[in-house]
Amino acid sequence: MARYQYPMTVESNGEGGFIACFRDVPEAVTESWSLDELKEDALDALITAIDFYIEDGRKFPAPSELQTGDMAVDLPASVVAKVLLLNTMVQAHIRPADLARKMHIKPQEVTRITDIKHSTKIDTLQNAFKALGKELVLELR
Repeated sequence: MARYQYPMTVESNGEGGFIACFRDVPEAVTESWSLDELKEDALDALITAIDFYIEDGRKFPAPSELQTGDMAVDLPASVVAKVLLLNTMVQAHIRPADLARKMHIKPQEVTRITDIKHSTKIDTLQNAFKALGKELVLELR
């Protein structure tokens, strides 16, 4: 699975804190008083933005290359798998109800599979990809 490392730009908020933005995901913006908090808050902002993309049925952008001065925020593997599922569904014009039929499960189960905050077994995600004609491959480096 490719590493999803999103470049984040950090600026002063003018009051002693920091503002973080993502050039690839303009909806993800956050503000914190310390750099340590900022990275954690930035991940939350990025995951919240993914929720919006899922709700809207829009493809979530892949990260661009890091540039000088960027900080990086890594998406957890469980989130990356759901982003890949979302993007596969959008690209193939597959609605959640269509995926449910292909997987022979209830539409509510697909809602849980695509919910970014719901823990989903990797085998279930693998079955979803298989139903879409894709293969989920894990790699250890």
